[in-house]
Amino acid sequence: MHLRSHKFIGCLLISLIAAAIFGCASNKPPAPVVAAQEGQTPYYIIGPGDQVDIFVWGNEELSSSIIVHPDGRLTSPLVEDLQASGKTPTELARDIEKILSRYVRAPIVTVIVNEFIGRFSEQVRVVGEAADPSALSYQEHMSLLDVMIEVGGLTEFAAGNSATLVRTANGREKQFSVRLDDLIRDGDITANVEILPGDILIIPEAWF
Repeated sequence: MHLRSHKFIGCLLISLIAAAIFGCASNKPPAPVVAAQEGQTPYYIIGPGDQVDIFVWGNEELSSSIIVHPDGRLTSPLVEDLQASGKTPTELARDIEKILSRYVRAPIVTVIVNEFIGRFSEQVRVVGEAADPSALSYQEHMSLLDVMIEVGGLTEFAAGNSATLVRTANGREKQFSVRLDDLIRDGDITANVEILPGDILIIPEAWF
C-alpha cells in the first residue's frame, strides 16, 4: 500500500514539473514573424532598414540589392517607391512582378532578405554617443550589455551614467535611467538590464 502511494506521489510530482516547464515556455516573447496557422510555416515580415536582394530571372539588369527606406518603401530598376515594409518576401516579389509585367513579358521575381533589422516595433534603437549608433534587430533575452557590444561601446564624450532607456508599454511611454559607465567601464554587472523590442537607448554627450 505504501509503495503504491509513493509511486502515485512520484508520478504526480513529475506531471506538475512538466506542466510548469511547458507553461513557462509558452510565455516566451514572440519572434519577429507572422503568426502561422496550424500546419503552416511562419514567414519573416520586411521592415525599414532591411536589405533585400531582388532577382529578376533572365533580366540581370533589373536585379538589385536594396535597403528598405525608413518610410518602408524601396526603389529598384523600373520600380519606384513601392511599399515593402509589412510584407513577406514572397508578397513583395509578386508585387514587383505586377509592376515589371508592364515592361517585361512574364517576369519571375525572387526576393531574399539578406540583412534584416525588422519592423520598428521589433527593433532596438541606439542614438547619441555610441561608437556606432544604429537600429538593431531584437534578439530574445537581449540585455543592455548585448546592445552596447553591438554598437561598439561608448564614445569618449559619452555621459554613460546619464543615459535613458525609453520604453512604450500599453500605449504609454516610460523612461528609465541606466548606468552605462558603471556597466562598461567599471564592469558593474548590476547595471545590466533586460532589453525589450521597441526600446530606444539615448546616450547624451558629457558636459565638461
